[in-house]
Amino acid sequence: MASGKEIRTKIKSVQNTRKITKAMEMVAASKMRKAQDRMRAARPYCEKIRALAAHLSHADVIEYEHPFLVHKEQEQVKRVGLILVTTDKGLCGGLNTNIQRVTVNALKSWEKSGVTEIRACCIGNKGFGFMQRLGVGIVSHVVQIGDKPALERLIGAVKVLLDAFQNGEIDVIYVAYTRFINTMQQEPVLEQLLPLTGDRLGTPDRKWDYLYEPDPHAVIDDMLVRYVEALVYQSVAENMASEQSARMVAMKAASDNAKSVIDELKLVYNKTRQAAITKELNEIVGGAAAV
Repeated sequence: MASGKEIRTKIKSVQNTRKITKAMEMVAASKMRKAQDRMRAARPYCEKIRALAAHLSHADVIEYEHPFLVHKEQEQVKRVGLILVTTDKGLCGGLNTNIQRVTVNALKSWEKSGVTEIRACCIGNKGFGFMQRLGVGIVSHVVQIGDKPALERLIGAVKVLLDAFQNGEIDVIYVAYTRFINTMQQEPVLEQLLPLTGDRLGTPDRKWDYLYEPDPHAVIDDMLVRYVEALVYQSVAENMASEQSARMVAMKAASDNAKSVIDELKLVYNKTRQAAITKELNEIVGGAAAV
């Protein structure tokens, strides 16, 4: 059995750990509220531009067909682009592990379906290291994006894949991220980003005709690029809200477990101390009897 001094040292160590996890829990709770507000604030713009893109894609007269709307049959897809959104830091439960598992399953599925090339854009340090270990070709990445995502930092890395898609070097682009559902639940998601599908755009209630100024080419190009940027930003915002929620829950569980360990160690310490006292008393009584 460990001595009383060793047990006291363990108790002190676990208490120090609990202070750290409790502080991280409080910080994550504060950041979680801000991240959720930021995510919800971005949704109206994303919904509005999605509706506009849906109307353009279903217009009766389209003078210009954008590459983002040109679909290929599944058997024709041989080159895939993947945008993987993860966190920069750990200690957030199984958040990154879940999205990495979804990514690995997708890579295996693409390989079986005859995909010959995969290009990856990694947003977040955890995903960047993960894709490096898998040996997937990384064409761009952005890490250390902080607590507030900035579109100007994100779009530079993502534009590498967008340009490759427009030039015909990639047949389809997917985005993998963690969707925020509520504080206790986050869902890993793999969605097709390009070409824009009917499920992604939705079907408008009625068809609209547009007058383009200066010309359809310039208007549709700019609008669809902004739409894709909005989707990427929303994915990162959802992932950040999920990250802080998962971290708060994980740190709360760690603090609760530390408290349980401290209680158990204190019980063991008291038993050890009582046993030592009983032993000393027995030795004193035994010595007195011998005299």
